[in-house]
Amino acid sequence: MRLLLTSDTHLPVRAAALPDALMAALDDADAVIHAGDWIDEATLDLLVSRSRRLIGVYGNNDGPGLRRRLPEVARAELEGLRFAVVHETGAAAGRERRCAARFPDADVLVFGHSHIPWDTSAGTLRLLNPGSPTDRRRRPFCSFMTLTVAGAELHDVTLHRLPPRR
Repeated sequence: MRLLLTSDTHLPVRAAALPDALMAALDDADAVIHAGDWIDEATLDLLVSRSRRLIGVYGNNDGPGLRRRLPEVARAELEGLRFAVVHETGAAAGRERRCAARFPDADVLVFGHSHIPWDTSAGTLRLLNPGSPTDRRRRPFCSFMTLTVAGAELHDVTLHRLPPRR
């Protein structure tokens, strides 16, 4: 199963549209996970219409419409792995310990908020932040992630660095 991970799309505030590379990866994905801060419902509608399966949560910048349609925390079992999705996890210091305590029943936690890609582990919990495809913040690039799940294991976790927007 091929997954696309994204977060912090912030449309149309940070960009007019999702990057072409992310849209191409969307077409290849069996499931899309979005870790919040959509900003507009049109982006949610687009991903719902183009995804085979969408798992998403709302973020701190998402208004009442998105909060009515999305949970704060989402959970899904994909190919034998238990995924949890949340927007915010707090400060980087101590993140692994806090998340392992908060999500003891998850194998993978996908989160956003910082716009900074993250890939670490806390015991058996893998923590993944795909960054933002539209707002690089303090990073030299925007990003998203793809990965494959097979045999209850993650494979080919890839951070896609996007070219600067024109």
